[in-house]
Amino acid sequence: MDLACIETAAAAQGLSLRGAFHPDSRDGVPTMPDGRPAATLVLLGNVGSGLWARFAAQSELTDGAPDPLDRWSERVIAALGTALGAWPLFPFGGPPYLPFIAWAKRAEPVAESPLGMLIHPEHGLWHAYRGALAFAERLELPPPDRRPRPCDSCAGRPCLAACPVEAFGAGGYDVAACVGHISAPAGAECMDRGCRARDACPVGRDRAYGPDQMRFHMAAFLKARRADAA
Repeated sequence: MDLACIETAAAAQGLSLRGAFHPDSRDGVPTMPDGRPAATLVLLGNVGSGLWARFAAQSELTDGAPDPLDRWSERVIAALGTALGAWPLFPFGGPPYLPFIAWAKRAEPVAESPLGMLIHPEHGLWHAYRGALAFAERLELPPPDRRPRPCDSCAGRPCLAACPVEAFGAGGYDVAACVGHISAPAGAECMDRGCRARDACPVGRDRAYGPDQMRFHMAAFLKARRADAA
């Protein structure tokens, strides 16, 4: 097994290989079901709209059951795990939740942006992690990618000034202000076109999500925040 084979198998399902690393005891990777430690962790997810065309054609999107993207991810990545001899892991299904943000930082050159989301030097803010595959084998991996965070050389940081209700500032992310805005008629444009702050980031503009994908994520975000407040 090698990364090229995993990448090809994932791409056939609309997923992108999002890096890999050799975990140790500090990474919080669970012991595999047969009792062996994971020797290689491979992250899978999406970059830009690559996943959307595949997911939009699947029954999970239209069957009316909760969490369609999570259910699709679990089905597809579990099947990949079976085919590739790996154990699937997911960033949802908690609490407790697995430390996917820390794993992402180990796997590829991502770091927190001023908006809190992880930013990638090429993909910008237009990417996500849908799961991981844990292998008992120590697969050969390329050298770590140590590119710097693009925010550190970004003039003006336009993302911080783009939110219509100034939800991003020195105090962090004001979730209540954001949710209040997108729940009201004044926030219709944000619900339709996506987060204005995210859209203002100049990195990875060619990878921005399409309208249908953006509306899906905004609706899911609002539904989750309302559930948290209930």
